[in-house]
Amino acid sequence: MTEKTILRALAGKILPTPPIWMMRQAGRYLPEYRATRAQAGDFLSLCYNPDLAAEVTLQPIRRFGFDAAILFADILLLPQALGPKLWFVEGEGPRMETTTTMDQVRALKSKDLIHDTLSPVYETVKILARELPPQTTLIGFAGAPWTVATYMIAGRGSKDQGAAHALKTADRATFVALIDIITEATVDYLSEQVKAGAEVVKLFDSWAGSLKGDDFVDFALKPAARIISALKALHPGLPVIAFPREAGDGYIGFGAAVGADCVAIDNSVTPEWAAAHVQPGGCVQGNLSPVHMVSGGEDLVRETRRVVTAFRKGPHIFNLGHGITPDANPDNVALMIETVRSA
Repeated sequence: MTEKTILRALAGKILPTPPIWMMRQAGRYLPEYRATRAQAGDFLSLCYNPDLAAEVTLQPIRRFGFDAAILFADILLLPQALGPKLWFVEGEGPRMETTTTMDQVRALKSKDLIHDTLSPVYETVKILARELPPQTTLIGFAGAPWTVATYMIAGRGSKDQGAAHALKTADRATFVALIDIITEATVDYLSEQVKAGAEVVKLFDSWAGSLKGDDFVDFALKPAARIISALKALHPGLPVIAFPREAGDGYIGFGAAVGADCVAIDNSVTPEWAAAHVQPGGCVQGNLSPVHMVSGGEDLVRETRRVVTAFRKGPHIFNLGHGITPDANPDNVALMIETVRSA
């Protein structure tokens, strides 16, 4: 049995102290990250510079000693590799050339042609596989098809994913064709990350919560199941974490339905609820609110202990319920880790 604690938790082991990492742990809350990003010039240049992307991935490991490092990249690199133009507007976020017609979907690149664009990402993984401490697990990732599609259709993020829902209703054939292309490309993208040295992969479905009823099954659950099944066929034993954010009751049984080894839980549900309804199916990751990384203090300590206690009877990876925010205080991250490891 491997000594890496996250791999042990993903294998279903109940550990006395949960392993810990943090979504967006390489980010703007760290002064060293801001310095490296300034050196790169802009966000996409940082993502596509293997040496600098590896450096910012390693920074929170050096500072905090997390049990895992997650590849520094962005979920929109894959759709960019399919053809649409991508750029970032400072202070506003990503913008993307839209894909809303069947002709535009058919014009997307074949999944076999994405790797020229994405090869710097694989090189970053190779660097990390060499340079990470031997006890630190390396996590690769991609956006789930629905979440990626929402950006491709709208050309930007939105609060209600309205453009994607509208296309799904008005032209379902085009929408389904886009989901299929993203699904197949995601398998190839994650497989290359694994070949380069990723030990675990995570599928981020950040907007899964806006899918309801049959749409949740068809466009959150089924694509995840296709991706995970294909990856496990290519890489037997590969652990996979699925994160259908704000799925609510959809979290129940999700891991088994898609073949994931762990379900990541956001903080819209309580840890007690997730322990009762989700953890019986296997490893759970989560779910401290990121607001505590800003506010700190006694509330941070209390809520961190609450999460650890709630999930103590089953396999658990400690994490936030969503990514850490740029206004977070690094001292609060250190306090969280100290609390988890002494709880």
